[in-house]
Amino acid sequence: MRNNYMVDEKVTSELNMNQIRRLASFLKPYKKEVCLTVLFMIIATVTELIGPYLLQNAVDNYIPNKNIKFLVICAVAYLVSAFACYIFSRLKIQLASRTGQNVLYDMRTQVFSHVQNLSLSYFDNTSAGKIIVRIVNDINRLDGLFTDGIINVITEVSVLVMSAAFMIAIHPKLALITLTTVPVFSTLLFLTRNYIRDKWRVVRAKISNLNAYLHENITGMKVIQAFVRQKENSRIFHEILDDVFNSWMDAIKLNSAFGPSIQVVTVLGSILIYWFGVRFLRTNSVTVGVLIAFTSYLSHFWRPVNTLSGFYNDLLVAMASSERVFELLDTKPDIVDTPDSYELPMVEGNIVFKNVTFEYEKGRKVLKNINLEVKAGESIALVGETGSGKTTITNLLARFYDVEDGSILIDGHDIKKIKLSSLRSNIGIMMQDPFIFSGTVLENIKYGKPDATFDEVVAAAKAVNAHDFIMKMEQGYDTQLRERGSRLSIGERQLIAFARVLLADPAVLILDEATASIDTHTEMLVQEAIEELLKGRTSFVIAHRLSTIRNVDRILVIDNGEIVEEGTHEELLRRRNAYFNLYKVQYSALKAV
Repeated sequence: MRNNYMVDEKVTSELNMNQIRRLASFLKPYKKEVCLTVLFMIIATVTELIGPYLLQNAVDNYIPNKNIKFLVICAVAYLVSAFACYIFSRLKIQLASRTGQNVLYDMRTQVFSHVQNLSLSYFDNTSAGKIIVRIVNDINRLDGLFTDGIINVITEVSVLVMSAAFMIAIHPKLALITLTTVPVFSTLLFLTRNYIRDKWRVVRAKISNLNAYLHENITGMKVIQAFVRQKENSRIFHEILDDVFNSWMDAIKLNSAFGPSIQVVTVLGSILIYWFGVRFLRTNSVTVGVLIAFTSYLSHFWRPVNTLSGFYNDLLVAMASSERVFELLDTKPDIVDTPDSYELPMVEGNIVFKNVTFEYEKGRKVLKNINLEVKAGESIALVGETGSGKTTITNLLARFYDVEDGSILIDGHDIKKIKLSSLRSNIGIMMQDPFIFSGTVLENIKYGKPDATFDEVVAAAKAVNAHDFIMKMEQGYDTQLRERGSRLSIGERQLIAFARVLLADPAVLILDEATASIDTHTEMLVQEAIEELLKGRTSFVIAHRLSTIRNVDRILVIDNGEIVEEGTHEELLRRRNAYFNLYKVQYSALKAV
């Protein structure tokens, strides 16, 4: 079995300076910290590199002349420089680490806020696990880059430049011999960069697949065990895991070859230095002190080269993650506020659908030329076969999707011109399986109105028959609920969700299969809660149980994306058309039971 978890995400952006600049832009709010870190770095670098110069003077001048006084001064200066290097290096690391963590905090916050505002169409086509891995894992991969990577690059480049400058000042010929290996290093870097980048792209895609599959398996565990799918799912998991392992090993093989190659170049440069250095020493072209100092600067020169080569590998790994993060950030929501959008004034609840047409996929219309007028305070029931378009009507009203043709008006205002936050704050939605968040009962009921008082929460719970069962829980309203309300029955979850909606006090109410999958006793409680919710509100009730909608003002029968019949319960039964047929089939099924 091959599923979408075996299909890699397509990310096509190239590694270029624009991408690096975009990453660096997250450092802009921390210019002061970055400048201070660079200052600490410069001081640490200077104090580190002054040591070999002091050593050269000691060997060439003070020791041969037995100048004890200046030799002691030189030794003290060496000690002070080493201590200063330690202090400023430590300050640099601490400040760089704190700045890096602040950047990651900002980036993760920005990505999370962006995801919160993406349209539902994005979540329809993207696994939750693949979104999570970008917010968590991929941003984690940038930790080293921001914490010390960028600062280390500045540090190592400065060490590299200063070491080269000292070597050129001490002995230009030996310095030029050293620099002959730099083109070899540059060529190696250029030839391998694209291969390494592509390998790590594949690794990130495979890990994303793994996280997506894990997420769905954990959330669907009850179904997995009910259908005894453990063995088959383990086989699929191992197949995905093999892909992760193989892609990782391919990347590691290339990475592991890159490091030793740089070491070979380093050793080659050192051999050339020692070979010519000894020859110059024999001809008195250099002094012992110069050679000792040069050897020390040589080690300082190649250390940054090795560090930068390692950083380049880390950068490529980070780029494979950052481009995935940026791809998410660059995903634009389909539903956005227009520049001239405005807040919805006091809502009465008059709703009009004018020639509304909609399709999820091009060429497959879900709604066809829907025309509907609903008066303020009127309750409307939507019935019909599964897939007829009932839920789509309410999704368009809440503007989870935008109509293809036509328009939807609330109190004469086109919903496309209303700010999303204003529109949705006036619409309460109850789904068949209401979502309960981790937290207390109180926090869940206050979800739509965080500033509500405890008395308001209790009043809302009592109004929808939720108060009694809440008080029977071990800590009442302070009882901690698990993820998705797993410790509650479906009916209890619905009653808490009803209390949440009632407390938010929306002008328009949508009930989507709110009485499905519950027992008769709970249904009676829920029906009473529904009646309380419907009072004074424009409401749309989607129901399969036709017995639950007898008291609504109007029933619309939806078939194949069109309104084929409308009227009250009694009127529609007398007509003996579409609604009558639905009712007869359901009544016969209940009678058979």
